[in-house]
Amino acid sequence: MDAVALTETTYVLEQISFEPDSDQLARQLRIKTESAQRAELDELIDKAASIAKPKAMYKLAFIDEKRPNEVVIDGVTLRSRVLRVNLGVAHRVFAYLITCGMELQTWSETFDDLLYRYWADAIKQAALGAATEALTRHLATCYRLGRTATMAPGSLADWPIQEQRALFRLLGDPQLAIGVVLTESCLMVPNKTVSGLRFPTEERFESCQLCPREACPGRRAAYEPELYKNKYR
Repeated sequence: MDAVALTETTYVLEQISFEPDSDQLARQLRIKTESAQRAELDELIDKAASIAKPKAMYKLAFIDEKRPNEVVIDGVTLRSRVLRVNLGVAHRVFAYLITCGMELQTWSETFDDLLYRYWADAIKQAALGAATEALTRHLATCYRLGRTATMAPGSLADWPIQEQRALFRLLGDPQLAIGVVLTESCLMVPNKTVSGLRFPTEERFESCQLCPREACPGRRAAYEPELYKNKYR
């Protein structure tokens, strides 16, 4: 997929295909095929697909300095001991922002019915997934990436959500580029938006390995209680 260059190192992906799987969404939402709700869901999916414009942006950024508990990337300081250690052999990173798009966000806010809002959130999540896959393919194709890992502000106490401000500064102007707004509390709008850094790594890393939260629906790896003490302290 082609990307639009905003600067020499910052790019936007806009023409992202979104073809939601209605059967998969129905199963996820526990809606039976023969039920009246299935017809209502299909109507919402069709409308969403017609207006959805999921997007992604990324910046190829270079590490200026590595300090004990922080790194400086393209002049922006990111404070995290875990990130600093994980970037031990890295010279460059990909800062990214991926969103379902403000078009779906605005559409979802038209519903007063809580059930419809819930369904709309699931559809927006699917659009976010499509954009995530598109960016992953693009980076792999254009940069021939080997093993990589990602970290996101707010995923660990070591890199709190307030660090979103620094990440947004690193990316430039995400609101102008793809319509994503960072609120005063460091939440992102649209709500189905993710941000972070992708970087080369010699070992597999998932933030989940350092997170003790039980029964997390997004968990991708088991919690390793000794990992922080052994590797990051």
